[in-house]
Amino acid sequence: MLIPLLGCYVYRVRKSKEKAKLFFTKPFLFISGAVLGVLNGVDDYLYAYGVSKLPVSTSSLIISTQLVFTAGFAFLIVKQKFTSYTINAIVLLTVAAIVLGVRASSDRPNGESKMEYFTGFFMTLGASALYGFVLPMVEFTYKKSKTKINYTLVIEMQMVMSLFATAFCTIGMLVNKDFQAVPREAKAYELGEEKYYTVLVSNAIVWQFFFLGAVGVIFCASSLLSGIMIAVLLPLTESLAVVFYDEKFSPEKGISLALSLWAFVSYFYGEYKQTKQLQQSIESKSSIINGNASSSEY
Repeated sequence: MLIPLLGCYVYRVRKSKEKAKLFFTKPFLFISGAVLGVLNGVDDYLYAYGVSKLPVSTSSLIISTQLVFTAGFAFLIVKQKFTSYTINAIVLLTVAAIVLGVRASSDRPNGESKMEYFTGFFMTLGASALYGFVLPMVEFTYKKSKTKINYTLVIEMQMVMSLFATAFCTIGMLVNKDFQAVPREAKAYELGEEKYYTVLVSNAIVWQFFFLGAVGVIFCASSLLSGIMIAVLLPLTESLAVVFYDEKFSPEKGISLALSLWAFVSYFYGEYKQTKQLQQSIESKSSIINGNASSSEY
């Protein structure tokens, strides 16, 4: 994050010919970023533990419920307005998660107890709920800030959130002595020790882009749209898990996936229709104003 952030600072200094104010001089944004960063750290722990006990396809479907939580918290926190298409999408995704949960133990990995499986199931669900809360809180922070939010501040806030999330996870790993396990895992990695560390570094970079994109969409639009964009990853993840990991694609997963796709189409069609109606309304008002102006001139 330091590379694009440095570029933004240099650009602002050259453009305004004055010193750019640092994020740390804005107490409200810094404290908010720190708190949200710790919550992100907790979410990372829940997510990491949960998916380690579940097949990729199952965990991705459970994570799709994040949209429902995002919508609910967006309604409560930032007073998000809903259309019939949005509500339809949320209901469909909820039903999709219920369909998956009814037969959740049917794809339990070999050698894993039922207790471990359901612990992973509910911890993954908890991670979805927590991140569904974090996204509207980011939007709430933007709205309550007395500072004009720009692209640079979005990157700064993401960096602060990442630093505190990393600190939270690092302290936990130190207490649990998890760092000693990293070299052992690297040596036991099937693709080789070098590729193990390559995967770790690549994961860190890709997730950073993911989080920056999530808060960026909130800055440009809303937390609900950010939740929708995250949920759109579901069909791709579901398909790749079956193709590359040879996971079984049960009828329940098929129904859940179909309902999820239906929900995505419903939401985007609703947004398209609402935008079209708004444009027609603006054009109609513009024609009336122009007509009145012509009459006055006459």
